[in-house]
Amino acid sequence: MLRDRDSKYTGSFDSVFEAEEMQVLLSAPRAPRMNAHFERVIGTIRREVLDHILMTNEAHARQVLAEYQEHYNCHRPHRSRDQRPLEVQEQPAGLHDRVPHKLLRTRVLGGVINEYRYAA
Repeated sequence: MLRDRDSKYTGSFDSVFEAEEMQVLLSAPRAPRMNAHFERVIGTIRREVLDHILMTNEAHARQVLAEYQEHYNCHRPHRSRDQRPLEVQEQPAGLHDRVPHKLLRTRVLGGVINEYRYAA
């Protein structure tokens, strides 16, 4: 587990993770941006999922996070990739013709997130 050097983390905090045979790593001193990528992902998960769903137990949390991981990697657009999902290598072909297409919606996480695509 990687954590910062804040004084709120006492020895008893570390001992909980060490009892589970996890190694506790400390971030570099005076490096607040060391965990920036990790903090960004956690913030995204919190805003898009955890603020909208009440977790009942660990199994439920694992199920919700696994479903969100599938959405995040395969469907969610990412600004750093020109609005492509992480697992898509090239931009999908655009709809240039004027023929109306049927828009299909897939509900993810019970409707917390919606995915849209055009019918073939």
